[in-house]
Amino acid sequence: MLKYITQRVLMIVPVLIGVSILTFSLLHLIPGDPAKSMLGIKATETQLELLREELGLNDPFIVQYGKFMGDILQGDLGKSIQSNEAITHELMQKLPATIELTIFAMILAVIVGVVAGVIAAVKQYSWFDNISMTGALFGVSMPIFWLGLMMILLFSVQLQLLPPSGRLSTSVELETITNFYLLDSILTWNWVAFKDAFFHLLMPGIALGTIPMAIIARMTRSSMLEVMNQDYIRTADAKGLKKHLIIFQHALKNAFLPVLTIIGMQFGFLLGGAVLTESIFSWPGVGRYVYLAVLGRDFPVVQSTILVIAVIFVLVNLITDLLYKYFDPRIRYE
Repeated sequence: MLKYITQRVLMIVPVLIGVSILTFSLLHLIPGDPAKSMLGIKATETQLELLREELGLNDPFIVQYGKFMGDILQGDLGKSIQSNEAITHELMQKLPATIELTIFAMILAVIVGVVAGVIAAVKQYSWFDNISMTGALFGVSMPIFWLGLMMILLFSVQLQLLPPSGRLSTSVELETITNFYLLDSILTWNWVAFKDAFFHLLMPGIALGTIPMAIIARMTRSSMLEVMNQDYIRTADAKGLKKHLIIFQHALKNAFLPVLTIIGMQFGFLLGGAVLTESIFSWPGVGRYVYLAVLGRDFPVVQSTILVIAVIFVLVNLITDLLYKYFDPRIRYE
């Protein structure tokens, strides 16, 4: 087990190098001038040239990349061109918002998706099976930006039940400890802030979790149907074992491996792919942070943030692989 974990951790190094080279190359191919983005259209050529020299933008590509990787190896993610703030500090403010949104969306997606998939498999070709799988098809096909806008229009504008954007109302005060608002409100016993933060989380969480929910439901149903036709399930049924024990203790546990793979992959994708959701709901997370950085040609922010997301993605996949052994003891890590 330890040898396997060590090998997987060492594999992160070439992955990160590849990601850094690809990101660095693509960003430098995008037309535009970061110096003009910072100083504005009224800046003189002399001012622009001085800023380019200060930021090292006049250096050759290899030199710029070498400086970037040298700083990364020293634990320095650099400074934002737009705000002149340390990227590490800004990420510590933005990353908890994205992680909180992603965890909420995945919990919702896993609970609804697995339950719907199991019931659809047990009651194959029933009305529930047809409705849930049709709903899953719509969930996979529905664009997040359209769903988000429709939810804002219905629940915020028309019904005025939920706040349309942000993480917390301006009238609510919260002492931040971890920057995870739900957790901070519990730690400080601030139930007013907990309720407000939860209501702010509902719409973006549902919008973000729609596609993973649909994928998990379809995968659970398919995997359960395959397992339910196995001989040991029929034997357990013939022995008079209770139906819920057969389904959850025998069938679901053996059918969960492919579902677990999908959950791990979707969690990683949501961490790095919540740009649309965070932009629509003005959620101050990493996705919106990178989006604004791309528009402003803020190279250091984009490069450093993508590297951090890549590390998280690889670690999530490692944890997913290690969880396989719990669901299937036959698996051995050599």
